[in-house]
Amino acid sequence: MNNLTTNKLSKPQLFKGIALFTPGGDLIYCIDPSKQGRWHLHLCNALQEILDLPEPPHFLVPCYTATIDHWLDPRSQRVRTFAEAYPAVIRHQSVLNAIFGTKELVWQAAPWQDGLCDRMVLTTYRSSFPQLWEDHDLIVRLDLSEPVPKYHQPVITAQKEQVTTQGYVLRLFVAGHSGTTERILQNLHELLERSLGHPYTLKVIDVLTNPEQAEINQVSATPTLVKVWPHPIRRIVGDLDHVEKILHMLATKEKL
Repeated sequence: MNNLTTNKLSKPQLFKGIALFTPGGDLIYCIDPSKQGRWHLHLCNALQEILDLPEPPHFLVPCYTATIDHWLDPRSQRVRTFAEAYPAVIRHQSVLNAIFGTKELVWQAAPWQDGLCDRMVLTTYRSSFPQLWEDHDLIVRLDLSEPVPKYHQPVITAQKEQVTTQGYVLRLFVAGHSGTTERILQNLHELLERSLGHPYTLKVIDVLTNPEQAEINQVSATPTLVKVWPHPIRRIVGDLDHVEKILHMLATKEKL
């Protein structure tokens, strides 16, 4: 996952952030320090290119969006935050806080707009845009200075020319939304950004709402970090503050 950064507000920083999810759980987002625009069209166009869609999926807006605004209150001269997410994506607060560097911020639920966010109407797009209902472990930060979003989907099929694929697929299994989960996710993103020189995807899975995923990945305790790619598959259970152990797991590669 290229260009995924954690933005710490160690000093006042004004920006707008926009995140666009897919029904399958993928995410593309942007951070606009100049606060010039909302960039929804750019996010839809990038999704079309990345997932090879027949056209930009404008129907995802606003139903699958979340927005955040750090603004300066002219009266108090203090930076204030307004963050809201639509009901379809508000469950992703942990991920939103990680990508926007907002720690344990509680996001407001945006009002569900009748006529725009009818679930039955949105489902009618599924046959034409099946990729949007699939989970590609995709988290991309869109940078308009780049001609193409920096995302490289790792190839896991065992063909000889694909063995050298540079990229990581990681899954973090947690139990519910809590301050501990926020801290683990924040620290993990900072470690990956600082230490990895290749693209990566990090998917957060709540075992309370997705027990079948825990069973498939043989996860019996939380938190558990699983390195899915590159092979061999490795996991760390419990202590995710042990930096050296995580780096050793990431450095382990399959012997050819």
